[in-house]
Amino acid sequence: QVQLVESGGGLVQAGGSLGLSCATSGRHFSINSMGWYRQAPGKQRELVASISSGGSTNYANSVKGRFTISRDNAKNTAFLQMNRLEPEDTVVYYCNARGVWINIATGRYEYDVWGQGTQVTVSS
Repeated sequence: QVQLVESGGGLVQAGGSLGLSCATSGRHFSINSMGWYRQAPGKQRELVASISSGGSTNYANSVKGRFTISRDNAKNTAFLQMNRLEPEDTVVYYCNARGVWINIATGRYEYDVWGQGTQVTVSS
């Protein structure tokens, strides 16, 4: 199975920067896409940014020009660099990974897994 471990986040003043990392672990798997989502209390989880295995990126309009997603395919790790943070960015951020996992005994499976979430707080 595939698991995600997030790191980064924390408290920063408005206009500042933070970086998030998402490391994957497991055996016999490939990653098609990785992404960062965020969810405010009482609201649906929304896409912040995603990146495909080929490096194509997609961003929410609210973060375009401020956030940058990247990935290290050799280390199966994704990063989210957040610049010019705003109080409205205060929320829990979740990493997501989707791809294929192979169980030697039973076959090939698609997976869609989430990290545990990390809090980002931007003070005004």
